Amino acid sequence: MSETTRNVRPVTANVGREGAGELVSSRYAVRVGDVDVVLISDGVLPLPTSTMSTNVSEADRNEWFDGRFLQRDMFDWALNIALVRSDDRLILIDSGVGDGFEYFTRAGRSVMRLESAGIDLAAITDIVITHMHMDHVGGLNVAGVRAKLRPDVRIHVSAKEVEFWKNPDFSKTVMPETVPPALRKAAAKFVELYGENIVQFDQTVEVAKGVSARVTGGHTPGHCVVDVASNGEKLTFVGDAIFQVNFDHPDWQNGFEHDPEGAADVRVALLNEAAETGALLAAAHVAFPSIGHIAKKDKGFHFVPVVWDY
Repeated sequence: MSETTRNVRPVTANVGREGAGELVSSRYAVRVGDVDVVLISDGVLPLPTSTMSTNVSEADRNEWFDGRFLQRDMFDWALNIALVRSDDRLILIDSGVGDGFEYFTRAGRSVMRLESAGIDLAAITDIVITHMHMDHVGGLNVAGVRAKLRPDVRIHVSAKEVEFWKNPDFSKTVMPETVPPALRKAAAKFVELYGENIVQFDQTVEVAKGVSARVTGGHTPGHCVVDVASNGEKLTFVGDAIFQVNFDHPDWQNGFEHDPEGAADVRVALLNEAAETGALLAAAHVAFPSIGHIAKKDKGFHFVPVVWDY
């Protein structure tokens, strides 16, 4: 692999004039029936490649990363959030990593990118948190964000998730040692800031017309996905249930999964569901904009990205 390939970086330079802004698109919109869905990139998280495949050999892992012209040791993990409009409800799904982590300098863009897209944070009526890892609640923890949100914003989090983070169990995870303390801190701060706004649910909750959250567990005990269904069309935002490597290897476990075996079962069920129904799928950690269809292929699956409509 050439050093040129290894050193590719996102284009963020200004062209033509000072302050020209980002050259690379950070949002992508689709319409699901009568519901608008926008995927927004929070940036990328540099992480060890070993976290993507804790139950396979280094050789197998290297073969997969080599085949995609990616480095063997570290790679850029996409981080996406979503915004959904249904009738008069504007729903944010997750919030990105925020700004409290010096080792994630190329993420934490979600609030800035929402505002640059003309989204007034005060217009958000509901927030769905797929799970309380720091890269999903961190954006809400940024100083000043709470004051910009409406006082009565509803934040939907599964009851199992809220309970889990009172005393989280990391015994089955394989994370860099700096991560568990950061996860605990971010979750605790989120509850401290937004406890009065958190609306807990058990298995499913209808957030708005055609928009519902359902608990899958696996990645965390209360992890949920968000289904958008309207006029016979469907899109599921699967949060951290599926990662880029899992289309080829759904059984490969992720170091951030609190129940690795359960997470693999959830993953296969969601992939089969999407393949059988033809629904669109989007994810927090699949390459932006992460929207596509799922087709079955050999023992795994094939991700078919949407053709950009521009």
